[in-house]
Amino acid sequence: MTITVKQLSDAAEKQAAVRKILEALPEWFEIEASREAYIRESAQQLCFGAYENGECVGFLCLKETGKATVELAVMGVLKSHHRMGVGKLLFDAAKKTAQTIGYAFMQVKTVKMGVYPEYDDTNRFYLAVGFQELEVLPLWDEANPCQIYVMALN
Repeated sequence: MTITVKQLSDAAEKQAAVRKILEALPEWFEIEASREAYIRESAQQLCFGAYENGECVGFLCLKETGKATVELAVMGVLKSHHRMGVGKLLFDAAKKTAQTIGYAFMQVKTVKMGVYPEYDDTNRFYLAVGFQELEVLPLWDEANPCQIYVMALN
């Protein structure tokens, strides 16, 4: 398996990649309004795509949340490519770009560990790439407590 990661610049290309992957991952992105918001917002974000034989198999989008902070806004990898290092390749490219731009911190929000098995895998991924727990907030609703992770980039 040879995966190449590239930064996407064309808004339509970003949205097509995000749509393809999110629609293939209903366990994480079943709420249509949220999924469509991710797709719409990706056009204005820093986005990276992972490709195998010219086909998009994953993506990651970053958005600025402050002068010094960027958020890993959304990412997804096709289930057929889970646990093959695709997410790590995407994250490494995004982190390097965020550092080059000059951001000092990166954050990510997800559902707290222990609520849903799918999100437990997500939490383990974020911890494995170096994020640290900041806090848990009732940002979305009681059934979906929001775990915020942070990472220093410098």
